[in-house]
Amino acid sequence: MEKIIKTISNEVAEVLEHVDSNEVQQLATELQNAKRIFVAGTGRSGLIGKVFAMRLMHSGYPIYVVGETITPSIESSDLLLVISGSGSTGTLKQFATKAKEIDARLALVTTNKESQIGQLSDCCIRVPAATKKRLNSEPETIQPLGSQFDQSAHLLLDAIVVYLLEKQPEGQGGSLNQKHANLE
Repeated sequence: MEKIIKTISNEVAEVLEHVDSNEVQQLATELQNAKRIFVAGTGRSGLIGKVFAMRLMHSGYPIYVVGETITPSIESSDLLLVISGSGSTGTLKQFATKAKEIDARLALVTTNKESQIGQLSDCCIRVPAATKKRLNSEPETIQPLGSQFDQSAHLLLDAIVVYLLEKQPEGQGGSLNQKHANLE
């Protein structure tokens, strides 16, 4: 078990070392400038999006998860963040196309910047991880399906939250605990 844990940890660290920090900085700027933020993903990537949305909410950002019953319509001053390993998931491409029709900003976290959604995006972070497709250009992994991408995206997005918190004027976001669920 110890060997498996170390291997997975090393895999994710290796992936994150190859992420372009300028792309990450651009997404952080997009998040700061957006009137509201919408997050979309499917499967495990969608769950990573929900984790990110929760932490941004705790940090004082106006954020919604696409598909939830309380999510309002997106507007031109908003940002849609899509998390998709392939960058070509059908429903996510539809969301991206709709956002661009409305003139909202579009950001993508993916392994494939040249994907259909990547071509529509204003901001794109390439996470050079293995996906379920196991293309020759992807790194080796002992993990199933897109686990390496999802884990890497999770840690990358958590790093963006830390960066955004450091950039907030003192007292602006308040204590994250103030916005943490208390009906538990």
